Amino acid sequence: MNQYARLLIEAGPLAAFFIANSQAGIMIGTAVFMVATSISVLISWRFERKVPVMPVVGAGFVLLFGGLTLWLQDDLFIKIKPTLVNLLFAAVLFTAHLTRRNVLKHVLGSVLNLSDAGWRTLAIRWAWFFLLLAALNEVVWRTMTTDAWVNFKVFGIMPLTLLFSALQAPLILRHQVPEEPPAEKSSSAS
Repeated sequence: MNQYARLLIEAGPLAAFFIANSQAGIMIGTAVFMVATSISVLISWRFERKVPVMPVVGAGFVLLFGGLTLWLQDDLFIKIKPTLVNLLFAAVLFTAHLTRRNVLKHVLGSVLNLSDAGWRTLAIRWAWFFLLLAALNEVVWRTMTTDAWVNFKVFGIMPLTLLFSALQAPLILRHQVPEEPPAEKSSSAS
């Protein structure tokens, strides 16, 4: 699947959430977000024929906290979901770093080929970024209206993530390991 299709599949549920919230409120928006997230994971699986780890974890949180939001009719649960997801990702990356394992290499190793030092630095940077997103989400949902929080979730978190990703390009280029060319087949003389 190309990058644009992947971005559309990942951003689609957020767009659906934003539109449904603006038209019918946070409860309908949450229900639409849950359905759209589930569909996006299924589409991703259909095209890639593997379970995408990060989207599945995110979908699990959307279904859990969205379900609590609808069941208890309390938007607190959908608002704290980004905080908890980002704290989970940060904790996984920090723990992996302390135990000298690189989860990020496992997740992105098919896309990037970096030195071990590059993977470690990239993982730590992402861990700190996830902590920043968790803190920002807490500030926004506690100090602004629900509609302002939805706007931040849709138009703040995604652009910040894309910007942060782009800012990692120098690190990635500096630590990129050239792929080895495939071994040439030796022709045997008969």
